[in-house]
Amino acid sequence: MKSNEDVLSIIYKISGKLEYELDKDNIVTILEKQDHKIQKFFRKLKFRIPEYKKISLDEYGSWIFLQIDGKKNVKDIGERLEAKYGDKVHPLYERLLPFLNHIDINCHYVERINL
Repeated sequence: MKSNEDVLSIIYKISGKLEYELDKDNIVTILEKQDHKIQKFFRKLKFRIPEYKKISLDEYGSWIFLQIDGKKNVKDIGERLEAKYGDKVHPLYERLLPFLNHIDINCHYVERINL
């Protein structure tokens, strides 16, 4: 079982293969390549299957994602998030930690660089 201090010291970096776009409002859109062999097969049959699935993060998710640089730990990101958005992001770590865990474990958009 990890202590709170261990969890707050986790550092993430954006996955090397991840492609994303940034719009003028700093909203991040993740581009997931759809290159499964079944998708490729149906594309050859002229089915309209987009090459990328686009997933847009909201304002908070985009801001957090752009803070992930392989240097800042969870505590640093949380403190910056609170400084920028104030009470709107409370309860802070109860929301931040599940988000980071989700984009790490389920989506593989980021990866831990210290364990």
